[in-house]
Amino acid sequence: MSPRLTALLAMNSSVAALVLPPDLLERLRATAEVDDVIVHDFADPEARRALARTDVLISGWGCPKVDATVLADAPRLKAVIHAAGSVKGHLAPEVWDRGVMVSSAAEANAAPVAQYALSAIHLAGKRAFRLASAYRGGDHQDPTTAPDIGNHGRTIGIVGASRTGRLVLRGLAGTGRRLLVSDPFITADAATQLGAEPVDLDTLLRESDIVSLHAPLLRETRSLLNDRRLSLLRDGAVLINTARGALIDTEALTRHCADGRIDAVLDVTEPEPLPAGHPLLSMGNVLVTPHLAGAMGTEIRLLGEFAVAEVERLARQVPLAGHVGATDLHRIA
Repeated sequence: MSPRLTALLAMNSSVAALVLPPDLLERLRATAEVDDVIVHDFADPEARRALARTDVLISGWGCPKVDATVLADAPRLKAVIHAAGSVKGHLAPEVWDRGVMVSSAAEANAAPVAQYALSAIHLAGKRAFRLASAYRGGDHQDPTTAPDIGNHGRTIGIVGASRTGRLVLRGLAGTGRRLLVSDPFITADAATQLGAEPVDLDTLLRESDIVSLHAPLLRETRSLLNDRRLSLLRDGAVLINTARGALIDTEALTRHCADGRIDAVLDVTEPEPLPAGHPLLSMGNVLVTPHLAGAMGTEIRLLGEFAVAEVERLARQVPLAGHVGATDLHRIA
């Protein structure tokens, strides 16, 4: 029988309590020896001693970067299991160079983001955000017969067939909407299986009533929705962003929303947060929320469940469900 793994947590203590509540921590201890230390600084002498006996590092929000110096203190390290989304800001290339396995709970984090996006899409079809603002201002018109209100027959454009984007498409399939998807990596067959038509981005923007962004922030996607592309949106369109704020040119978006031509639901912005008094914060046709679509509060447990299951897979020597390879980095968030 292989020796039991030794696991070390590297994240904020407050996050650790939510990621691994008592029942999940007990389940983890059935598979691995869990170090009593929770690391906040890899240079701390106690952390360095813990690293020397660590087989699997369970990282999360607040984890210091794992670089060559950290790896030198962790000669037994086999895997980094990230109980959060993107690993890009946490792991240096040396992690992959040394052959350490990497897993991310991005799949688990995608579920609440998709639920948020789906809720926003349903409400946007009802013009709920704009009508709620008007209602607060004393406009009590009856919208029952308004031709631009309702979800049936709407065209929904999904930008990015990421984990979240695919969950959103699955959630919309069979709901009486036309679904479009734009992603350079998706095949026509894969799009069809998701119930969507693959189109180029400009076509998606021109033909969609509601556009939801789910693309990663890469050099190629920064300001993906610039002034020219925002101009393609039809009058009355709603733009939803739960991905990264920098996918949209904020100044251009502000201009397009200022006259009420389009609406926006923004869970992420550039910059983030928007400065006090920014015009987008006071527009009745724009809803800005404080980056809350991903796992929050009770949902953080989902990340811990994923991480514990990955440690169990590691112990059984089966492939990791959230495996992230070095070749994946150029196309993921």
